[in-house]
Amino acid sequence: MAAPQTSPSPVADRSQGAPAPLHAGLVMDGNGRWARRRGLPRTLGHKAGVDALKRTVAAAPDLNIRWLTVFGFSTENWNRPTTEVAELMALPQRYFETDLARLEREGVCVRIIGSRQGLSPELVRIIEAAEARTAHNDRFFLNVAFNYGAQADIARAARAFAEDVAAGRAKPSDLDEAQFGARLATAGSPPLDLIIRPSGEQRLSNFLLWEAAYAELIFQDVLWPDYGAEHLRAAVEIFAARDRRYGAVRADDVLAAG
Repeated sequence: MAAPQTSPSPVADRSQGAPAPLHAGLVMDGNGRWARRRGLPRTLGHKAGVDALKRTVAAAPDLNIRWLTVFGFSTENWNRPTTEVAELMALPQRYFETDLARLEREGVCVRIIGSRQGLSPELVRIIEAAEARTAHNDRFFLNVAFNYGAQADIARAARAFAEDVAAGRAKPSDLDEAQFGARLATAGSPPLDLIIRPSGEQRLSNFLLWEAAYAELIFQDVLWPDYGAEHLRAAVEIFAARDRRYGAVRADDVLAAG
């Protein structure tokens, strides 16, 4: 796994109610249903989903999103039919072959988070090349969760801390939220503000479970291949209208209650 990226500037205080999410997560869902409704093979739905990702990444910086973490392939997706898994494995290559030059040119830093175990040597080479070519960029950060599962990531982080304790590099009392978060795949990214799931489904599906603690959740009734700038803008507008208190009570609420 690539080394965690470091934010180029201090993360804003999220308790001040920023009008746009600094870091958004997005579950790219609905490719199969999109294809089925059109009488097409599921593989064509996945190909259309790559185009939706291009549109969404291009639109995000204009909406003041600087970090976007997208769910590309889960650890549970290995249970799908072999032909579909093969198509899903081909998606990163298709995406980077057709869009990496633009990402590099427009200041996008790409990082693939998730396990590289089980991926083909060729796919690992493609992933590492994309990360290396964009590592210097800092205008926008794109995390692609591929062969990723949040529960597995949490277990891996716990195991990493346990190994540090066993080796004498840490004490059990050192463990807190910051120490644990620094061992997750998303380490180096700012706190997650928002999770968007299109397709009409309303669940997290093992995506960014730790990071979602205070994220706003927005579910949109549009299949992923149809997703674009207007849908992302609508989600940001909903986010901006939310009252985010992080478990606290606002001073004016206290005065009104008194």
